[in-house]
Amino acid sequence: MTDLVPLEKEADRLSFMTQTETTATTVSIGGAAESTDMVLNIGPQHPSTHGVLRLKLVLDGELISAAEPVVGYMHRGAEKLFEARDYRQIIVLANRHDWLSAFSNELGVVMGVERMLGMEVPERAVWLRTLLAELNRVLNHLMFLGSYPLELGGITPVFYSFREREELQNVMEEISGGRMHYMFNRVGGLKDDLPAGWRDRARQAVAAVRSRMGTFDKLVLGNEIFRGRTRNVGVLSPELVHAYGVSGPLARASGVDFDLRRDEPYLAYGELQDTLKVVTRQEGDCLARFEVLLDQVHNSLDLADACLDRLRDLPPGPVNQKLPKVLKAPEGATYTWTENPLGLNGYYLVSKGEKTPYRLKLRSASYNNIQALTQLLPGTLVADMVAILGSFFFVVGDIDK
Repeated sequence: MTDLVPLEKEADRLSFMTQTETTATTVSIGGAAESTDMVLNIGPQHPSTHGVLRLKLVLDGELISAAEPVVGYMHRGAEKLFEARDYRQIIVLANRHDWLSAFSNELGVVMGVERMLGMEVPERAVWLRTLLAELNRVLNHLMFLGSYPLELGGITPVFYSFREREELQNVMEEISGGRMHYMFNRVGGLKDDLPAGWRDRARQAVAAVRSRMGTFDKLVLGNEIFRGRTRNVGVLSPELVHAYGVSGPLARASGVDFDLRRDEPYLAYGELQDTLKVVTRQEGDCLARFEVLLDQVHNSLDLADACLDRLRDLPPGPVNQKLPKVLKAPEGATYTWTENPLGLNGYYLVSKGEKTPYRLKLRSASYNNIQALTQLLPGTLVADMVAILGSFFFVVGDIDK
């Protein structure tokens, strides 16, 4: 006789399965159970964490046999919002899709409009933009240098990374008025010139951060547990990098030696080639990706010092161009891309001669980078999935746009 299950217990069981969305399939051959595959949903997580990302995994025991990133939970329709705003208003939206790279996000928009207008930006603005872009790069990388060990159970590094971030956040906030969304770029230059004494305070902050960066070598890279969890784990091949359009630190950690700042210089990078160092690794594993990030911080601090030296020698002058009350880009199309902290960021701008773009397509770094997980995760253990996912250094808003 079949046992009867109380209705309330059955309802609880169904409710639990709905929340976890976990199913199991048993494959039988000749009456004997050969294997059981489980479909496990990691996420979607709450927005108070890194963001809302869902991974749909098929597991054979603890081994991942298939993986599918499910994106779009934070989709805000950025590209359609761009088309309903004029070129000044777009900046406030463009700096938000990767909230750790706000200044760099703004750059692509204003540079695209300036190219359409054939506008020359004052020299002081060019060097200031380069300086602030590199400080923004350091701020972005410091966040991941602290949060990635946190994903693997090490809480201490995040306190050090936030201490260094505060040094640079203070000078960024002083010049722009914002801590995350700077809104400092303008078509034709920058919002304002430097406050009195700001250059010296920025140099002191850069020196202070540089003097303490050795902490990450000792505390993280010198930790045998961290190295054991990341070495030879999640190896991303150069072939996968090219197939999925992976860029930035992830691509360079796999030996793909490409950096727009060197290969297609913009802003003042053409004059900084002696200081600019494109950091690469050949291993392509989680450890290599972390090492690339750490080495790039050192180089960005050197670039910031070089920009400060040049700004010291430049004569006083304007930092922006006078614009008409209603700004209209001439009819045509252009594509502008920049080397953002997380990879290639591009804006394809189509204008019909109006004050708003006819089309403004965003190519964000994290969206392409995360697609490689479909090929990278199968064959790895669930325990290594966290290490691999964290080493992709993505911002979910940059994926979902």
